[in-house]
Amino acid sequence: MTNAIDLGHAVVSKDQWLEARKTLLLKEKEFTRQRDELSRQRRELPWEKVEKSYVFSGPNGEETLAELFDGRSQLIVYHFMLGPGWAEGCKSCSFLADHFDATVVHLAQRDVTLVVASRAPLSEIEAFKKRMGWRFKWVSSYGGDFNFDYQASFAKEARVDGKAYYNYGLTEFPSEEVPGLSVFYKEPQSNDVFHTYSAYARGLDILVGVYNFLDHAPKGRDEDSLPFTMEWVRHHDRYEEHPKAAAGCCHAEEIHA
Repeated sequence: MTNAIDLGHAVVSKDQWLEARKTLLLKEKEFTRQRDELSRQRRELPWEKVEKSYVFSGPNGEETLAELFDGRSQLIVYHFMLGPGWAEGCKSCSFLADHFDATVVHLAQRDVTLVVASRAPLSEIEAFKKRMGWRFKWVSSYGGDFNFDYQASFAKEARVDGKAYYNYGLTEFPSEEVPGLSVFYKEPQSNDVFHTYSAYARGLDILVGVYNFLDHAPKGRDEDSLPFTMEWVRHHDRYEEHPKAAAGCCHAEEIHA
């Protein structure tokens, strides 16, 4: 490859470009097969029965965890960082949530219900949801143990030497709320609910459609020079016409480590 240009890339003939592209394609196909295998192993994980009763406040009034399935057998709950008394939801969670409305209808066709849950009272959730123009179902676990039990909120007394249990290990964390995803299955005959999977930190990366687009662009995510990933992200109603580095989110780099 010859003729390096200012961007640090070589400019080559079409035949040379095709040769390089086909070489990378082999690696991409292997990665796809590895991802398929990892997804299979994820589905093979053992389940744990949900023994505790959880009640949420939502647009339909109070609902139990089993009722959130809305007639389907699979439930995905996104733990959105919006704590009691917060002026607004987390920027990074909002970045993710911007993808949800278009997803819900398709998930329903595959026997999956997607619900968002936060610890803030319902009135605070509804106010922020209205501001952002979202339509997906968002419920409040305020006053209950759900967020704490699924490692999406931390009680002050639960910290050990300033660290909280997050992403299956003790981590220094600046906030009492964290992002996460928890998945459940309801057995149709008995209505027993089982916890099948939870993911946190960069385990949520794959859900960010914008990142998947950026990963195909010449500059990629272009976050290496930022103090932490997603620093550039803002609520979608607060982007400037001419983008520049955005203020940090309410959570720090450790989330995405």
